[in-house]
Amino acid sequence: MTKAEKLLNADRPFLTDGGLETWLFFLQGFEAPEFAAITLMDDNRARQAMRSYFDGFLAIAEEARTGFVLDTNTWRGCIEWAPKLRLTPDELLRLSSEAVRFAQSVRSRWQARVPDILLNGVIGPAGDAYAPERLPSADQSMAMHLPQIRTLAHAGVDMISAITMTNVAEAIGIARAARLQDLPVVVSFTVETDGRLPSGDALGEAIQTVDEATDYVPAYYMLNCAHPDHFRDVLATGAGWMSRIGGLRANASRLSHEALDASETLDEGDPEEFGFLHGQLARLLPNLRVVGGCCGTDHRHVGCVSRHLLLERAH
Repeated sequence: MTKAEKLLNADRPFLTDGGLETWLFFLQGFEAPEFAAITLMDDNRARQAMRSYFDGFLAIAEEARTGFVLDTNTWRGCIEWAPKLRLTPDELLRLSSEAVRFAQSVRSRWQARVPDILLNGVIGPAGDAYAPERLPSADQSMAMHLPQIRTLAHAGVDMISAITMTNVAEAIGIARAARLQDLPVVVSFTVETDGRLPSGDALGEAIQTVDEATDYVPAYYMLNCAHPDHFRDVLATGAGWMSRIGGLRANASRLSHEALDASETLDEGDPEEFGFLHGQLARLLPNLRVVGGCCGTDHRHVGCVSRHLLLERAH
């Protein structure tokens, strides 16, 4: 059974990490252009910090006796970002390969204590994750993202996840590119305070459109980069497409994306409430496979989520 198959057939959700970028930049004091943590892969001090970061989450998974989805630090690794990061496309792809090697080293140190660690190749949007300035076609998206997906595949990831997707066409393009590399793929949509994508699409319609355009290629879908209050009502409808949602990576803050983008301080929210809300959401999502956090979350938030989900399963 592959790592991805173990995830899909697990009797309890796997854990994953929180908001790596907000943790690095707001809490640890690192700096990088365009919020692109991938550019820190050649920084030994940053690598040591990231190792400590993932060690903390894997310790939570060990205590919970569950698996872990270990993300690569490749969110802004699409070659479209190369000019803004003052790198060549080849230099940026090299950093993606290095990020996989780093994740593999983390996995090897924890494999005996957390046997089921899935190496997840992260793909981010080619544009701004909060306010996309342009909406590429599915074919354009596939061409933009294929070089990084091919690089991650060759480096040895178990799965591809399209994180903070703002629009349907880009999600379709990434799903098709992952299929070309024979890799399982997950699509995670960003939603606004009204539960819709930044593009204006309703969440259920976005999921159904991607499924129909790709012959149901995504293994499952996720929601990310929004507080549970922003999408709880959408999930409470009980619509059939909800069976396709397998993961949650919520923000700590209730602020809108516009407000968060303009903020110079980190809104960490309430970790205990964050965990409690995930226990409630788990009742609405029978196929929940992965839980973690997004902007503003860290080990405290994911630890509370883990504890509340275990309580939920116990009842």
